[in-house]
Amino acid sequence: MGATLAEVLRTFGPAYLRDHSLSTPQARAWRAIVACRTPALGGELQRCERCGREQRLFRSCRNRHCPQCQSQARDAWRQAQMAELLPVPYCHLVFTLPHALNDLAQFHERWVYRTLMQCVAATLTEFAANPRWLGGTGAFTLVLHTWTQDLRRHIHVHALMACGGLDANGHWCAPKRSPTFLFPVHALSRVFRGKFLDALRRATRQAGELPRDPARSEAARQARMQQLKRHDWVVYAKTPLAGPEVVLDYLSRYTHRVAISNERIVSVDAKGVRLRVRADDHGGKRTVCLDATTFISRFLQHVLPLGFKRIRHYGLLSPAIKSERLAQARQALAMPQSNAQACEDAAAFLKRVTGIEVSCCPHCRSGHWRTVWVLPPERRARALCDTACRGPP
Repeated sequence: MGATLAEVLRTFGPAYLRDHSLSTPQARAWRAIVACRTPALGGELQRCERCGREQRLFRSCRNRHCPQCQSQARDAWRQAQMAELLPVPYCHLVFTLPHALNDLAQFHERWVYRTLMQCVAATLTEFAANPRWLGGTGAFTLVLHTWTQDLRRHIHVHALMACGGLDANGHWCAPKRSPTFLFPVHALSRVFRGKFLDALRRATRQAGELPRDPARSEAARQARMQQLKRHDWVVYAKTPLAGPEVVLDYLSRYTHRVAISNERIVSVDAKGVRLRVRADDHGGKRTVCLDATTFISRFLQHVLPLGFKRIRHYGLLSPAIKSERLAQARQALAMPQSNAQACEDAAAFLKRVTGIEVSCCPHCRSGHWRTVWVLPPERRARALCDTACRGPP
């Protein structure tokens, strides 16, 4: 097994925590990642019913920032969303905040992330309702991302939107220009920037809304506003994806991804952490080395505020109206109503896709694993994880 994020935190954590403090969400994520799939969380003792071999399986932490706990959640989410896709092309758009707002996000990340998603949703809803472009209610999902390949702060939202919508009479309306073109990105950029700057202006004028704003004076806030107005904000649309299965596979890559996966950590040594990052747009890779303090600090800035939802659904997919409006959309598209799909657990999914039966013993290849003992969490291991999170006294 290669290097892992948990290994980085265990190795360099004590030195890092001597000089740095953690917020409550960061401390929870740190503690969970270090304890994940270790005796600290307990587990099961399994024995092969044929050859008698034994193995210990420890529980996962299920923290959304842990790279060991996202694969099954991603597959489960993908399966649950399958019934909600429509038989139309889909468009992938990306809305990015200027880096001039990174300092504000450092102190008020919840406000920045929430306002970003609200403004993107309002922009897409407004364009969808405009008869010039669509003239109906769209169906789209937003996914928040805050990182680059080398873990720098880069706040942006991925939007996956059906090319079409439902009008007030329950008829399906296709995009006006072409079946795969939704909205012009330059117009989206201007409206998106205007909505966000209006929200920022109101927040800075309201006492107590942004108490730790790094732009403390009125002059500093005006200078920041002028800087944000000086350039167009980045909004771009990727090549539309045809086919609901392809769309869902693509979106699932963005729904349950943490800032760094264990597969991208090449090695951990005294010099720091070596990462595999994208080198070009053609799939090329290169390796970069970050010192431990930089790596940990960059990772921690992507830990989300407690309770913040980074995946949100709007329009026809809004939870309040989804059942009724999706049924109308399927009827308008002459699409059969979806059937309730049986839930497929991870073992069944793996067997169907790869032919591997995880319950089969790899030693005798004929017996199956059976749980013979429940392993309680080890207090000593748990105490070590808590100590590692708190740092030295």
